Amino acid sequence: MSLYLKNAKYLDWQTFEITAGHLLVEEGNSGKVTSVNQIPEQSELAAEDRVIDCQNRLVTKSFGCGHHHIYSTLARGMPAPKKIPTNFQEILTYIWWTVDKCLDLEMVEASALASALYCAKNGVTFVIDHHASPYAIEGSLATIAKAFDKVGLSHLLCYELSDRDGQAIADAGLAEHESYLSGGGQGHVGLHASFTVGDELLTRAVELATKYNTGLHVHVAEDKSDQDACLKDYGKRVVQRYADAGALALPQTMLVHCIHLDESEKELIRTHGSWVTENIESNQNNNVGQANYGQITDKVMLGTDGMHSDMLRSAKAAFLSGQPLEGVGMDTIYDRFRNVHRYIQQNGFKGDGDNNLVILDYDAPTEVTSANFIGHFIYGLDSRHVNTVIANGRVIVENGLVTNVDEEEILAHASEMGNKLWKKMGES
Repeated sequence: MSLYLKNAKYLDWQTFEITAGHLLVEEGNSGKVTSVNQIPEQSELAAEDRVIDCQNRLVTKSFGCGHHHIYSTLARGMPAPKKIPTNFQEILTYIWWTVDKCLDLEMVEASALASALYCAKNGVTFVIDHHASPYAIEGSLATIAKAFDKVGLSHLLCYELSDRDGQAIADAGLAEHESYLSGGGQGHVGLHASFTVGDELLTRAVELATKYNTGLHVHVAEDKSDQDACLKDYGKRVVQRYADAGALALPQTMLVHCIHLDESEKELIRTHGSWVTENIESNQNNNVGQANYGQITDKVMLGTDGMHSDMLRSAKAAFLSGQPLEGVGMDTIYDRFRNVHRYIQQNGFKGDGDNNLVILDYDAPTEVTSANFIGHFIYGLDSRHVNTVIANGRVIVENGLVTNVDEEEILAHASEMGNKLWKKMGES
């Protein structure tokens, strides 16, 4: 199949060069986008070929999410916890560890479909997810993958390994990674924060990641309590512990949050060239603090931590909060917004080629140029401007409507599963 974009105003996501004309978008994991002088006549097109008239709208590379928790989708609007949390540990105990323990595979599937739907409509075509459902582990990663494939998104998945629920559940998490990765699934080996992961589990996780040529995806010093527990239990700080275990030697390893680090830990991250993911809105929501990421590394990408599926929103939040602490410029935040693509490419993951595009119906009051696009990105563009989304050369959202799934059916089922989850939580 060939997809032609007629009358496109193509914006190169790296140089901001804007070129008006027609585009040919190839299908597949590594499909290219090339400029063409003219669109073939209708009689010259194959039956499966398509032509979309962009009507001089902006066309650019679609977006990626550097850290998501799709399992949190059904938590939106849920009843208050049995105890109102007063610190981060209680947020985990009374909210998120209550949610994840009550999930079954049907709920996981509903969460994944709804999250994929929201991502697609927000222009996100690649999602790096970190999943937890300790009493529904077996088949969970394949369930999420199938849901994302159905909507048309590419993905990089893992399960959140932890010792907090006992040896049998930790073993089941390792087995789920083994099953998913050995079957060709694209993923990491996931870990919860250091304070819930013992040395044996950490060693086994690094060994498994090494076996499948991938890295760890782990929460790091999101709250000061993570550092306090690591110093108490292991006599070292969190990043040092992961470095000693060999996790930082894996180039695919992702260190998420990284708020409460000292200078020695920052130096370890820079020395190993490790990637860090910022989730500013979640950090603000949990009142855990904020990091000066510019003092850690320039290999920072953005995620949502499951708060939502809108990466344009995440970029604006990172810019506004980063100004007083880091003195960040618009260019720095745009780089963080786009670094997910560099991470994917550098580590050989598939599904984020040039043929992942978004057509933006951006009603700008002023001219958009190569010189001023960054200002439009920060102060103008938002998810309501996402008109059409192309993933791996195929249209998955057109004129704001998803094309591969029934949106009403997905959301109705998610609502049903949400009520089921809330009832189960109330009985637990």
